[in-house]
Amino acid sequence: MNTVITIGRQFGSAGHEIGEKVAEYFGIKCYDKELLTRAAKESGFCEEMIQNHDERPTNSFLYNLVMDTYSFGYNASSFVDMPISHKVFLAQFDTIKKVAAEEPCVIVGRCADYALAELPNCINLFIYADEPTKIKRIMERYQLSEAKARDMMIKKDKQRQSYYNYYSSKKWGRADSYDLCVNSSVLGVEGTVKLIAQYVEDFEKRNKA
Repeated sequence: MNTVITIGRQFGSAGHEIGEKVAEYFGIKCYDKELLTRAAKESGFCEEMIQNHDERPTNSFLYNLVMDTYSFGYNASSFVDMPISHKVFLAQFDTIKKVAAEEPCVIVGRCADYALAELPNCINLFIYADEPTKIKRIMERYQLSEAKARDMMIKKDKQRQSYYNYYSSKKWGRADSYDLCVNSSVLGVEGTVKLIAQYVEDFEKRNKA
């Protein structure tokens, strides 16, 4: 296999678990929080700082500044004056490009599909689920009441949406932003993994032809 798979996901949709199982199926690595550790190591930022800004938008953005600085590399004078959230985004962006260049892998979240937009062997997925399924999963995982689980779900998804919509030129969760969108509450985790594996295998066959 030589395909890189990116997974966008709603909170509580089991996107991370599905990503891990897809990676396991193909015998490749899955990057989620691991990206933060590596981005911290390679950029010189402390990991805690990267975690604090992880998939969180900031209101002080200047989109063009981010993109201009990215195209000039870290030595541009504007990089020095850039808000820390931009620097963290660029450090992650760089790390995503590096891991995808090294080997096939699964990358969860963090605008990976946007970072790898030029990569021909990349499949971009979005995992969503119905509200009761997500709330139940969040309640079980975090030991929360139904009301708190719902609040957490809404807050996390808003964060992910703002982050993605700010940094990428696409819309988070909208079908035309991805190659395949799957409702994990219909097929369950295992069924979703099976569907994705089939999709990836068909994609690779087609690319070889």
